[in-house]
Amino acid sequence: MASYNLHDIARSISEVVDASREVVLQKENFRKYSAFLKRISLTFHELIKLQPESSETSNKAVEDLKAEIKAAKKLTSNCSKGNKIYLLLSCRRIVEDLESSTKNIRGSMIDLLGSLDIASETNDLLMNLCKDMADCQYQTCAQEEEILQIIEAGIEERSIDQSYASNLLIFISKYVGISNEQSMMKAEFESFKNETQNIESRTEALRMEQIVLLLSNADIITSSKEKEMKYLIKRDSLGRQLLEPLQSFYCPITQDVMVDPVQTSSGQTFERAAIEKWLADGNNLCPLTKTPLNTSSLRPNRTLRQSMEEWRNRNTMISIASMKTEIQSHDDQEVLCALQKLHDLCKNSELHREWIVIEDYIPIFIDLLSAKNSEKRIHSLSILYYLAKDGEDNKVKIAELNESITCIVRLLARKVEESVLALQLLRELSKSIHLGNHIGNVQGCVLLLVTLASSDDARASEYAHDVLDNLSFLDQNVIQMAKAQFFKPLLQRLSEGPVSMKMAMAATLADLELTDHNKLCLSSDGANKPLLEMLSYGVVEVKAAAVKALQNLSGVPQNGLELIRHGAKDPLFELIFSHNLSIPKLREQVAKTIMHLAMSTTSPEAYREQIFLMVTEEDVFKLFSLISYSGPDLQVTLLLTFHALCKSPSGVDIRNWLRQMSAVKVLIQLCEVEELSVRVNAVKLFYYLIEDGEHESFIEHVNKKCINTLVQIIRTSNDEGEMAAAMAIIAHLPHNIEMSQNLLESGTLEVIYDSLTFRNSHAPHEKEIVKYAAAALCRFTDPSNIEWQNRVAEVDMIPVLVKLLCSASSSTKRYISISLKQMSESSSKLSLPVKRSNLLSLACCLGISPSENTCPVHLGMCTVKSSFCLLQADAVSPLVVALGEAEAEAETCEAIMDAILTLIEGTQLQNGCKVLEEANAVAAIKKMLNSHSTEVQEKALRALHRIFRFVEYKNKYGKSVQMVLVDITQRGSSRTKPLAAKILAQLNVLNQQSTFFDGNS
Repeated sequence: MASYNLHDIARSISEVVDASREVVLQKENFRKYSAFLKRISLTFHELIKLQPESSETSNKAVEDLKAEIKAAKKLTSNCSKGNKIYLLLSCRRIVEDLESSTKNIRGSMIDLLGSLDIASETNDLLMNLCKDMADCQYQTCAQEEEILQIIEAGIEERSIDQSYASNLLIFISKYVGISNEQSMMKAEFESFKNETQNIESRTEALRMEQIVLLLSNADIITSSKEKEMKYLIKRDSLGRQLLEPLQSFYCPITQDVMVDPVQTSSGQTFERAAIEKWLADGNNLCPLTKTPLNTSSLRPNRTLRQSMEEWRNRNTMISIASMKTEIQSHDDQEVLCALQKLHDLCKNSELHREWIVIEDYIPIFIDLLSAKNSEKRIHSLSILYYLAKDGEDNKVKIAELNESITCIVRLLARKVEESVLALQLLRELSKSIHLGNHIGNVQGCVLLLVTLASSDDARASEYAHDVLDNLSFLDQNVIQMAKAQFFKPLLQRLSEGPVSMKMAMAATLADLELTDHNKLCLSSDGANKPLLEMLSYGVVEVKAAAVKALQNLSGVPQNGLELIRHGAKDPLFELIFSHNLSIPKLREQVAKTIMHLAMSTTSPEAYREQIFLMVTEEDVFKLFSLISYSGPDLQVTLLLTFHALCKSPSGVDIRNWLRQMSAVKVLIQLCEVEELSVRVNAVKLFYYLIEDGEHESFIEHVNKKCINTLVQIIRTSNDEGEMAAAMAIIAHLPHNIEMSQNLLESGTLEVIYDSLTFRNSHAPHEKEIVKYAAAALCRFTDPSNIEWQNRVAEVDMIPVLVKLLCSASSSTKRYISISLKQMSESSSKLSLPVKRSNLLSLACCLGISPSENTCPVHLGMCTVKSSFCLLQADAVSPLVVALGEAEAEAETCEAIMDAILTLIEGTQLQNGCKVLEEANAVAAIKKMLNSHSTEVQEKALRALHRIFRFVEYKNKYGKSVQMVLVDITQRGSSRTKPLAAKILAQLNVLNQQSTFFDGNS
């Protein structure tokens, strides 16, 4: 078989795999797909080594496979570069294409397998791969299906509602990662429309045309000017006379215009509610034709309903345009009647509100705020509130009219109904930062808000507080005065009132949307004490009211710590472990309060004062044991509590107690559950328990099944934090042979490769994933196991590591350097020795150039995959650069030095020194003499001691290091002093018999 064909396919597969990492959507499906392709690539490398004999059948299979990989490349490229909206809406087709491609590639692989005579081991490998491909299932995710169903419903209902289309477009944009900025969304939508023009399938083209028509109704992609122009053109074409409804619009039963017309099996159309009542009353014949009715076949008459909607919208446009004369009439009843109609139109439809704004009604409503008739003012306030809710443009139109804000503020002093409506409108307007100054600068505004904030009317008080919070430019003292007026009577009633009053006040504290500052003020003004006293009452309803309030207040760390100081833990623990909690969700509320207290212990203040939530193993055991007997919501809360406790001042004790009580066994079980939030937090807590060393007490629970679960999480999770934690667990597992073998058999090496090549600039945990993957790799590069090192090299891991040296974090570079050092330690043994006379012939047999592959350090035939040579991997320069970086940590420098030192060991010394000199490594090593780390200093001294055995380097660098060496001999450690003295002796600065050599000076 022509090996170059297999080489070509392997190269093409690598390109497809690389492209699959860039797909916009269907990431999980493409991850599965590329995993198969990678396995195919690996088997091809094996086939290339075996060089099986080719046949006409095998050559045809190879050509078929090349064609399929070419198609795969096109599919992957389209899904990487295509319009995001189009790709989402084509998700089902993409899944079908992936299934078809996998099936076709598998077929070609089976044909190829049947035509080759290869070893049983390789044959079994290929058969297993084909079986896995046959078993694989690709699928669209739930959110994609939800979007498609909403679209299909919109098309079926022929919905022209702007909100429906806008919300749908926002939902789509958020899912595919498009900015919600209007210009960006509009550009992406236009790109989507353009892409639909090139669809070849008539059915698909028609479907996309319907979707474009539906989404075109979204006002979020239409500017105000475009909306106004479109409306005015339509309105001017209608005339001024209202159209009577067509006869077909009337229900034959009710004789009224229908709202929800449905068609029966007799072909007649009725109002749904009317025909359903007719049938429910025992009638089974059509009211018109008297033919039998099928009660289960009522179908919406969508065509008629759309005609009715168009008729209604036409008449509404004409009505809105014509009502201006009525609303400006001197007849109060005529004005109120028109206002009521406009109010109803505003309440029912966003589209109607848009038309009212375009018809320039806002100045009229503002004028009516000064009317003597209170009903006119109330209607106008309510309509303006509806208009303000629709967006920033309307808020600005309302606020920038002369005296508009002043008119609204004056209404704050009216009766409750008007003042509440005025507050509601001001609250909506104050959400705009631009309008804050307009409101706050109106004379008397703040005083009125402060007064209303302490009002007995709950709505008025809440709205006034909200407006004050939104006016952030105001002096905080002014705002706090308002808060104090509201909170003071509340706290007094909480402390001194009867039980019923205490419960009411606690409920108020629980329901208020408080800022952190408010929570701190309430706590400092004495809210904690009465609430904690309520926990000691014998009535569970009283306890429940207190818990809800404490849950709200304890979200601020300072409050949480104050509650711990006042002994909140014991009554909360007593309550959470109670067996007779009759109030739903109470245990969850207690748990959330305990979680807030635990989180507060991670603050700097808790560390400074050494504040602990739990100080006994019994408390930890009791709380953790609840996890096994709780539902998902409570499990998540408890897991988050232990996350915080593990990071608290007592974190070391907490982690030790959890290990001793076999908490890992429970966490491993939770790592397998389908509830994502539970699993994610279980994995992260598992990591906290293993991160600070190997613990034999629970390693027995980490069996092959557990490892498979962790590997599967890394492969499939959409939560990068969970992926990072799972990889961290693997990195911290004991480095024994059995554990490492289980990891290898579970595909850990492959997920390490995927993680090291993980690229997502928006992923907050990208650096962690790469770091822990590099740490996990170190076990497989151990020089005592050449077989494992070979497997690492075979999957092209070394070039990836070298590339990461240029971009990874300092700690990641440390792990990379450890792996490179361990691989390099095997190079001298694996470098193929070549006698000079046989060099040319052997190189020719291998198809390589002797001049290019004779290693200047190992003096043999070296490659990255065969001998893991640092030179062949072009790793020396990146290592040197990494060593000289300012942010490099001491441990990282130490690991890099170890890797570099492998090049100047034993007989390689002279050649290795030359390579290091060419890479400017000696200058970088010199700088390490000034390191604050004794270990780094020592390694630099050992390196220079070897390098200075050669006169040329001693002459070149000797003088520049003399002063540093002398300083080390005086101030260095017991290990570095004698080494520095030896180098000074090499440089003829000290006598060889100097007392500096004994390390005691």
